[in-house]
This record gives sequence, structure tokens and C-alpha cells, in this order.
Amino acid sequence: MLVIFARSVLAGLVLSLLPLGAFAQGETTSTIVGQVTDATDAAIPDANPGRPTVSTPATLTPVGYLQFESGFTAAGDSPEFSSRYGFNEVMKLSVTRRVELLASAEPVAHFTAEGTTANRVADVFLGAQGVLYQGEGAKPTFAASYFHRVYNGGAPEFDFGSPTNSFLVLASADVKGFHYDANAFFTELVEEPVRRAQFGQSLTISHPFLKNFILSGEIWHFTQPFLRSNAVGNLWAVSYTARKTLVFDLGFNHGLTGTSTHWEAFAGFTYLLPHRLWSRHGFHLNTSGAR
Repeated sequence: MLVIFARSVLAGLVLSLLPLGAFAQGETTSTIVGQVTDATDAAIPDANPGRPTVSTPATLTPVGYLQFESGFTAAGDSPEFSSRYGFNEVMKLSVTRRVELLASAEPVAHFTAEGTTANRVADVFLGAQGVLYQGEGAKPTFAASYFHRVYNGGAPEFDFGSPTNSFLVLASADVKGFHYDANAFFTELVEEPVRRAQFGQSLTISHPFLKNFILSGEIWHFTQPFLRSNAVGNLWAVSYTARKTLVFDLGFNHGLTGTSTHWEAFAGFTYLLPHRLWSRHGFHLNTSGAR
């Protein structure tokens, strides 16, 4: 009887401890999973939007992460059209800390020009951007970029035209809570068989407000060599950071000269694909599980 009693007490003790052990193990697992999730989120870099302003940041996107900049633009009263609506897409991929590859396209443009309404695939550009000097804080980052138009869809263009070749010098920095992006454009416009040089400048100043919002104001200018005039505009935009990899934007642009596009309204988003395309050690599959 004593042996049976001892066995019964021991069995009861084991059974009473099992739920506590299971609970403690579950709690530890949840804690570990939470810590891993937080660490993973912290390891994902921030998106670096270049839209919706004319100016492009001199800083590059995170190395190895593909970034998409997608949007819709509605415009009216321009030298080449009375109304124009189109979707636009820019894809960026930094292959090193100093070199970024870019592709820009407008899959479809719906427009009315000279009383005719039509749909066209607009232009496609390929290019690259390189950092010349990496700054920090108030010390500006300087970069240069080159674009070439690889496809001309024939859709009517905005007031600054559609350059065949473009060379840009870029600068970006943060000063006393404000961020600025300044660009200088040196481009080539072609109306066969004539080729002419075009020059432009843009300055964007941004400042955060409320929570996760940024207000941007911009002034830009482009020469119009075939019209013997100048296009000047003032752009305002608001962006909202939904999360590190996703930023929404909307805004408008108003042309300030008679040969500028009179009005433009736009909305879109920037999305950084949160998966590195290759390991940090080179272009090969990372099978070790480490990032």
C-alpha cells in the first residue's frame, strides 16, 4: 500500500507540473519569436522615395533591395496636349553603396491633343546613378546620373520634353530639420533632324510634420529650345510613411509661364521590396540562413 501511495503522489506531482512547464515553454517561445520579429523588422532598411518631385535624391536606395515608385498623373493645358492621364513606374536597384541602376517607363498614356483622343505607350528610359561624395547631416551628398531613352512611344510630352540623353548632377543634405534635394539637368532634345541642348534646375525642400508626414515644396525650371522659351513650375506634395518600406504621396504642380503645363495632379507610392536579392557577401544564394 505504501508503494502504491508513493506512486500515486509521484504521478500527481508530475501531472501538476506539466501545465506549468508547458506554459513556461510557450511563454519563452512567444518571447523569442517576438524578439526575432523585432530584430527582423529592424534589419529591413527604409525606402528612399524619389517621387513625386522633379528633383531626385543624391542618396541611393539600400543595396540589394529592389524599389518600386508607382504613380498616376493627370495634367492639362500644355503646349502639346489639352489633357493627359498616365501611369508611371520607376524601378531602382543599388548594386553597391555608390552605384544604382534605374528604369523608368509610362505603360500607358491617355491624352487629347489637337482635338484627337488616343492611348499610347509612352517613353522608356534606362540609366544609372553614382555617388561622388557621401555626405552626412549638413554635409551634402553629391552624385551624378545618366539616362538614355530606349523607346519613344510618340505620346505628347510635358512642358520639359522627353530628352534622348540626360546627364544630372545631384546634391542632398539635411539642415536644421529641413531636407533639400537640388538637381542640375543637362539634356538633349531631338526633333529630327535637329538636336538641341536643354538645361534645367530644380530645388526641393522638405520638412516632417505631425506623425509620419512630410511636406515638400519645389521650384523648377527648364529651357525649351524648340519653343525659344522657358518652362517654370511650382510643386507641392505630401507624403505619408505607412511603414519603413511603404510611402504614399500626393500633390500638384502649377506651371508659371505660358509654355508650361498649366496644372498637374498626381498620387502614388514607393515600395521597397523587403527581401534582399543577394547576400551581403556577393551575388550568390544565401543558403546558410544568415543575412
